[in-house]
Amino acid sequence: MVKGESPAIPEVLSLLPLRNSVLFPGSIIPIDVGRPKSVRLIEEAIANERPIIGIVTQRDARIEEPSEDDIYDVGSAARILKVIKLAKDNYSVILQGVARIRIERIVGDEPFLRARVSELADVVSDEIECEALTLNIKDIAKKLIALVPDLPREAAALLDSVSDPGQVADLVMSNLDIEIHEKQDVLTTNHVQERLRKVLTLLTRQLEILKVRERINSQVQEEMGHSQREYVLRQQLKAIKGELGEIDDDGGDVEEFQRKIAEAKMPEETEKVARKQLDRLKSMQPSSAEYTVTRTYLEWLTDLPWSITTEDQLDIGTVREVLNEDHYDLEKVKKRILEYMAVLKLNASKKGPILCLLGPPGVGKTSLGKSIARAIGRKFVRISLGGVRDEAEIRGHRRTYVGSLPGRIIQGIKRAGTSNPVIVLDEIDKLGHDFRGDPGSALLEVLDPEQNHTFSDHYLEVSFDLSKVMFIATANYIDPIPPALKDRLEILRLPGYTRQEKLAIARRFLLPKQISEHGLEGGQVAISFTNEGLLEVIDSYTHEAGVRNLEREISAIVRGIAVKVVEGELSGPVEIGVSSVHEYLGPQKFLPEVADRTAEPGVATGLAWTPVGGEIMFVEATRMPGKGGLMLTGQLGDVMKESAQAAMSYVKSHLSELGIETSAVESADIHVHVPAGAIPKDGPSAGVAMFSAITSLLTKMCVRPDVAMTGEITLRGLVLPVGGIKEKMLAAHRAGIKRIVLPERNEKDVVDVPEEIRQEMEILYVKNVMDVFDRVLVHADDASSE
Repeated sequence: MVKGESPAIPEVLSLLPLRNSVLFPGSIIPIDVGRPKSVRLIEEAIANERPIIGIVTQRDARIEEPSEDDIYDVGSAARILKVIKLAKDNYSVILQGVARIRIERIVGDEPFLRARVSELADVVSDEIECEALTLNIKDIAKKLIALVPDLPREAAALLDSVSDPGQVADLVMSNLDIEIHEKQDVLTTNHVQERLRKVLTLLTRQLEILKVRERINSQVQEEMGHSQREYVLRQQLKAIKGELGEIDDDGGDVEEFQRKIAEAKMPEETEKVARKQLDRLKSMQPSSAEYTVTRTYLEWLTDLPWSITTEDQLDIGTVREVLNEDHYDLEKVKKRILEYMAVLKLNASKKGPILCLLGPPGVGKTSLGKSIARAIGRKFVRISLGGVRDEAEIRGHRRTYVGSLPGRIIQGIKRAGTSNPVIVLDEIDKLGHDFRGDPGSALLEVLDPEQNHTFSDHYLEVSFDLSKVMFIATANYIDPIPPALKDRLEILRLPGYTRQEKLAIARRFLLPKQISEHGLEGGQVAISFTNEGLLEVIDSYTHEAGVRNLEREISAIVRGIAVKVVEGELSGPVEIGVSSVHEYLGPQKFLPEVADRTAEPGVATGLAWTPVGGEIMFVEATRMPGKGGLMLTGQLGDVMKESAQAAMSYVKSHLSELGIETSAVESADIHVHVPAGAIPKDGPSAGVAMFSAITSLLTKMCVRPDVAMTGEITLRGLVLPVGGIKEKMLAAHRAGIKRIVLPERNEKDVVDVPEEIRQEMEILYVKNVMDVFDRVLVHADDASSE
């Protein structure tokens, strides 16, 4: 059935577009008319006594002159009730909705839009359902009116006075504060049941929103009442303390932080963050947990040296003097530091280098960092990375965690008090990683000069410039350092000291230090060491590349002297020679390796590299009845076993060239052993020594006892280059070896060996194993005569 009676609607109506409003039939609304076309429409309607016009809604309120595509095709026919002229070309018009209309087509757009329209009558299919929906809408609308203080209470009575379901829906929608497109959707619906359902859904949603808002407002009012009460009480407490002359520790926090932020001269973005946190601090109660967290964060921000730097000492002569004063030798490292200072003097904006001092323990890597800082006039910070497994140790913890702190880098910067200190990252090769993260990966940003100017600590959450910092890393091994991290480091190798260098270090640094620390400086006893005494300590009581154990042994001697001085047994000058060393230190701890070298077939002397320096290594071979097998012992790694097998295969394939009978190999098993079986050994550089020992055994010739050798061999007999040449030559020199066999392609590495050692040793360069055979194997009579 079709319902709805309304005044006759003309077939063609003038259209008045509305920006942010929808007019429903039965509703009365005032509007302001100011657009030229709209003013023309109203003036013509008044002049021609045409009180009925079409009201439509714009799709986009920003369009100034809407066309057919910019308006909805369903609107309302409206009666003009009253027109008030406010000013020239500006009217206030009161409209009453009469009926729904649909635009069939636009018939004109000048001087305003005109359209042919058709009336949309209400359609009702189930009056019982309409009545039920109407009652529900009225009930919910009354609840909504009770929650909205701006709506007059008469609105409920007005709602009761309307009985037509369609009119109830239109009345409610015209007063509901919802989106324009939702109102337009309801206006477009002329089926009454469907319209009532849409209105009920929108009304229910609006009621729930108002209930939630009311609940939130109640909670806020309650909390504000509590906070205001607490604020008043604290103000009273503050006044009482002021009268009593007591000082409130928290009272000056805000003023103090304002002063610190101004003095810190932070970057603009950082200062913005600091002031935002300070504003939060102002609104907090000092008793709250969040107050302490924010206060601690502000302390870190304001205490960091954002703009504080130390002035570099750019006098190259002074820097060289300080470095030579603190450390003996280490010429490569000193040369690199002087180069950096020279570049810095020419270009002050040069980013700091990332040096990595690689070498065995006790060669002065960490102390060298301290000397560099003193030489260039910077603050020194040491950060130990040994055993660090948590990424947060480097980048800090998020502030959400209880007890969170910045990482060690930022802590070190704060401790230094300047933004350009020398930071030594000690034991960078001892970093670990587990489920807590990979600190080695966290260091990638720290140690990249292209990235560390915007280093972000998880705790600070603002960028800090680390490009002015001079980072120096130290490591004993290079292999555990991740490749990406290694790529950011400039590796400077410190291979160890010669006997003469150790002697000089002991005289210049270790002896004066120990005498002073034990209270014997300038006393009744003057202690002096002979060169022979110090060399005896170096050769017979220490076995290292560095000087840490040497210092301990010297300390033991000085302690022994101190006991005798206190007991009154010593006075006057004391000279420590070889016999005195044995008296204070006891029996020799290390016998010279030369005692183990004998001119005997099947024994060869090899050279090995270890993390604590070079070592000499004996390779022994013997034969026994068998079927041509090869047995290897001495806790050898896979690579070293393969070197022995390669040497054996070459010997077997060149028996005639080496002068070995076939039966000597086929009817016997060869056993190759490397002494010190408890120590793991690996690497390819023992190949030459393995070949020499096996060949010596089978030819019954001897390897010259004064020769040590190193080099990797191939099945073709080539001798390939190996690493650690300087360390190996130092070890050979310590052992009293005068000749050394090196691969020909390692000749370039000998340049790093001290001149004094090169002059005392004969270096034999070989290209293949036959060269080794010709140069190191001699008959037993010749070997014993040497």
